[in-house]
Amino acid sequence: MSSVKVAVRVRPFNNREISRESKCIIEMAGYTTNITNPKAPPGTKDAIKSFNYDYSYWSHDTTDPNFSSQIMVYKDIGEEMLEHAFEGYNVCIFAYGQTGAGKSYTMMGRQEEEGQEGIIPQICKDLFTRIRYTTAEELKYSVEVSYMEIYCERVRDLLNPKNKGNLRVREHPLLGPYVEDLSKLAVTSYQDIHDLIDEGNKARTVAATNMNETSSRSHAVFTIFFTQQRYDKMTDLSTEKVSKISLVDLAGSERADSTGAKGTRLKEGANINKSLTTLGKVISALAEIATKKKKKENFIPYRDSVLTWLLRENLGGNSKTAMIAAISPADINYDETLSTLRYADRAKQIVCKAVVNEDANARLIRELKEEIQKLRDLLKAEGIEVQEG
Repeated sequence: MSSVKVAVRVRPFNNREISRESKCIIEMAGYTTNITNPKAPPGTKDAIKSFNYDYSYWSHDTTDPNFSSQIMVYKDIGEEMLEHAFEGYNVCIFAYGQTGAGKSYTMMGRQEEEGQEGIIPQICKDLFTRIRYTTAEELKYSVEVSYMEIYCERVRDLLNPKNKGNLRVREHPLLGPYVEDLSKLAVTSYQDIHDLIDEGNKARTVAATNMNETSSRSHAVFTIFFTQQRYDKMTDLSTEKVSKISLVDLAGSERADSTGAKGTRLKEGANINKSLTTLGKVISALAEIATKKKKKENFIPYRDSVLTWLLRENLGGNSKTAMIAAISPADINYDETLSTLRYADRAKQIVCKAVVNEDANARLIRELKEEIQKLRDLLKAEGIEVQEG
């Protein structure tokens, strides 16, 4: 059992904030993030609120000695999650925050620029680097990827944009929720993945809002299915570990008035907020269970949105999970930023029950054979001869 790892990352001012002469209301020291209420008189109890997270990333000012780069964020979160995937666990990293807070930059970054790549390209690069440098003959690897967006509660396949239809979410009795007919493509190199991500990103639903000129209007889920097959000479058996790496760039959380949303944008916002509201309810319910404020029987509304249904295992289930809360530094975004920080504070209380995804029968046979060998060795140590076989 392990808690959801939570990081918060503050970005530089954007053009809108600079033109409005915004002031920075975020301070970070170690694991602590402080937010100052621009409307509260200094020294009053509401003036400063403090939160502690697993990581606090100061990416506001590149000249600051404490500046957190894309590589630093990946080294802390991405590398650890990739290690868990090699151990055979399901893992998930998701970015949450208001429109224009830096979620897509943290998750995807700018692939063509050195040092600007986000977690997704870096984890894919590292995965193939590790596979390439593994020389063990008994190990074989296979990697498949899928890329989808959830837009207005409909699922679209970003690797097969010709399939314009709404893909259905189904429930597998053992593996849980999955998307029917979603493309799952085999890849053998980082370049393969790079090209597929490129294609998928072009197909994503993007539109300008007041908050962000290239606002992602959909939730995007990039999934890596990573299979490790190991041949065991002692048992003459092959065992398989299958890890699912889910990398999620959520759409922006914000009120309609701040984005200038009208018509289609407003309808999108309602759907985005529906799934994020449900995500908030799920996180709150799981946090209450973890802190013993609620009994297990309490209903958790996973099925109230496509997003939470698909992320069910990553939220309190069979997964090692990390959340990155992306925030604006500006006083004009105080309410949204405080809401994001509170959200992240609840998420860190969620406990997941990750298990290694290994073939149960093969594991049992291997463990029994190891036990027999130990008993044989013990008997030999006592001078008792044991027949092999």
